[in-house]
Amino acid sequence: MAVRDALLALLSAGPGYGFQLHGDLAERTGGRRSVNVGQSYATLERLGKQGLVESAGATDDGLPLYRATAAGSAATSAWFAGADASGSDPWDETVDRVLVAASLPGVDAGPIVAAERVRWREREREASARSRPTRASEQPSSTETGASARLAGLAAVAESARASAALRWLDEVEQELGAHDLAFAPRMERPRRGRRPSASTPAAEDAQASADA
Repeated sequence: MAVRDALLALLSAGPGYGFQLHGDLAERTGGRRSVNVGQSYATLERLGKQGLVESAGATDDGLPLYRATAAGSAATSAWFAGADASGSDPWDETVDRVLVAASLPGVDAGPIVAAERVRWREREREASARSRPTRASEQPSSTETGASARLAGLAAVAESARASAALRWLDEVEQELGAHDLAFAPRMERPRRGRRPSASTPAAEDAQASADA
């Protein structure tokens, strides 16, 4: 999962400050995504330079707040619609996208789950087609080429199995969404033992206050 897409999605629920967004990311992905806190701050800074987030003022004790711009909201809509990050793993993108969407108030995760199911069915179909053995007349002539073809077939079987597992997981998600409300509002509480440090940048102040918690 691209931290960029996840943080933008979290900001769709309203403004947030750095350490809050960092913790929110781990909680809304069920604990499976806990990135380095410095990466969260660096990503927010980069998003600002890209015009995807902007300042939303500060908390009562002076921590900088961020909010998504119109361009940032459009990027979130594209991610929820299935636009995977470049070089990302489809399984990770699906799980994180569905979990984040299900956890956010005002986001209907049902259509997102349905669209993911369509994509994984197509991947399963394509992988199954690649895994079928070739006819005898099409068998590679050399042993080395034959081994390569068989390895490719086994890789396709693995992809087909993963697609089947993804479809079963999406069925579980759909059942859970039908039985429970998984969404919760952002938590703006400050760390209990946090203090206002002296720091040269807003991000450093935020990071230091969180480290003291």
